[in-house]
Amino acid sequence: MNGETMLRNAASVVAGRRRTYGDPAASMASVAARWSITLGTPVTAAQVVLCLIDLKLARLAHDPAHQDSILDVAGYAAVLQEVVHQHQQEGI
Repeated sequence: MNGETMLRNAASVVAGRRRTYGDPAASMASVAARWSITLGTPVTAAQVVLCLIDLKLARLAHDPAHQDSILDVAGYAAVLQEVVHQHQQEGI
């Protein structure tokens, strides 16, 4: 699979998750609120996404050719863009 095809697949996964779980930025904000309670320190939605990307990178260190993890990194990067964009919109 070439990079362009992989990105289209990642976009399809993100769209499917949006249908299943709702807006990704809102979902990450919900996770951030839960992790803030669990960890006893404020966690942002962007930090959640970055931690999820880190999880996938750790898995890729074990198997750099694992297609699902590569796809997930691309998908989480797209979610990060949405989280950052929403945060900027709210700051205006």
